[in-house]
Amino acid sequence: QVQLVESGGGLVQAGGSLILSCTASSLRFIISGMAWYRQVPGKHRELVASISDIGTPDYVDSVKGRFTISRDIAKNTVYLLMNNLEREDTGVYFCNTISRTGAWGQGTQVTVSS
Repeated sequence: QVQLVESGGGLVQAGGSLILSCTASSLRFIISGMAWYRQVPGKHRELVASISDIGTPDYVDSVKGRFTISRDIAKNTVYLLMNNLEREDTGVYFCNTISRTGAWGQGTQVTVSS
């Protein structure tokens, strides 16, 4: 089964930046269309950014202009650059395919303090 490993989270002040990385054990996943999801306690896992099989990015309105999703196919890795972080961005971030076909990893915790 394809493994997904997220990293790069941490504690940051509001207005700061973080770069998350997601490495997949299969190139097939990276080129199929990937997404970053955020989960906060008591809420469903929410898709916040995606990159299609042809590399087209898309974002939920709350992160547009602040987050950038990208990928490095040679490294089987998808990134999420998060700028101008807000408290509402706090949560555990996961990566998976857009259709959620992969096994969920551990995620990486992002905590934004005011």
